[in-house]
Amino acid sequence: MPGLLEGKIALVTGAGHGIGRGHAVELAKHGATVIVNDLGSSVSGEGNGRDADVVVDLITSRGGTASANYGDVSNEAQATEMVQQAIDTYGRIDILVNNAGIVRDRAVWNMSADDFDLVMNVHVRGTWLTCRAAAQHWRERAKGGDGNVGGRIINTTSGAGLLGNFGQTNYATAKAAIVGMTLTLNLELSKLGVTANVIGPGGITRISGTLHPEAVREPDEIPDDEFDPFDPSLCSPVVAWLCSDEAGYVSGQVIRAMGEHIHLMGGWTEEVTLSNGRKRWDATKLGDLFAVDVFKTKAPGLRLGG
Repeated sequence: MPGLLEGKIALVTGAGHGIGRGHAVELAKHGATVIVNDLGSSVSGEGNGRDADVVVDLITSRGGTASANYGDVSNEAQATEMVQQAIDTYGRIDILVNNAGIVRDRAVWNMSADDFDLVMNVHVRGTWLTCRAAAQHWRERAKGGDGNVGGRIINTTSGAGLLGNFGQTNYATAKAAIVGMTLTLNLELSKLGVTANVIGPGGITRISGTLHPEAVREPDEIPDDEFDPFDPSLCSPVVAWLCSDEAGYVSGQVIRAMGEHIHLMGGWTEEVTLSNGRKRWDATKLGDLFAVDVFKTKAPGLRLGG
C-alpha cells in the first residue's frame, strides 16, 4: 500500500539494529518521516555510538526522510528530548514505536540488583518516559482544538514476558509490565483519538543471537525475494499497519508476529471459577476443589445428580 503512512511523523527507539531497524525502514517505505533513535550501546547496555546514522543513511538512500537521535530512553531529559526533536523538526509526532531494549541474563540466584534495575530502567522506564512525552503533546493538541489527533503507540513485549523464560527474571518482568502499561495507555488516551498496542516480534537479533552470532543478519541484509523465518523485520509490516489510519479501531491489543504467523493474544482470562456460596473458604477442603475442579488432576467420581 504505497503512501499508507504518508505525512506521518514517527519516532522509533532502539532502531539501530534488528527489529527496530526493520520498523524504521518499513515505516519510511510507506511514507513516514522517521526519527531513528539508538544509543549505540552493546546488548547489555554498555557504551554508546552512532549506529542510528547507518539507518538514516539507509532510509535516505531509498528516497525516504529520516533524522538520527542518540539519546538514552531511560534518561528523563533525553527521552523527552527525542519526542521534542520530532515536534521541533517536523511540527508534531504521530507515531511512537518503543523498541529499545537490553538484556542481562542470569539465573535469579546469580543476578545482581544492578542487572535487574538496568533492564527495568531501559524497558519499562524508557517506554513510559517516551509515552508520557508523546501523550503530553497529543493532549495539548487536543486541547487546542484537534479533536482526533490520531496518535499511535506501539510498545514491545516478548515471549519471555508472556510465557516466562529461564534466566530472565528481569527481562521477562519488564516485558510483562509493558503489556500492563499499554493496556492502561489505551484507556487513558482513547478519548484523544490515540491508540496503544503491543507487538510481540520474533527473529534472530543481536540480543537473541548472542549464543549464535553467526546467524544474526540485519533486515536489509536479507534479499527481498528470500523468506527467512528468523528475519527480525517480519513483524514490521504489522507495526506499519497498526500505525496507519486504517487501524484506528484497534487499541489495547497484544499481537505476536512470528515468522509467517500473526497471533492475537487473548490475555489473562477467568478460565475457571469456583463459588463458595457466600461462605468463608475452608483451607482444609480446598485441596479436593483445586484437584477436581480447577487443575483437573483428580477424577470427580459420581456427583449428586450425576
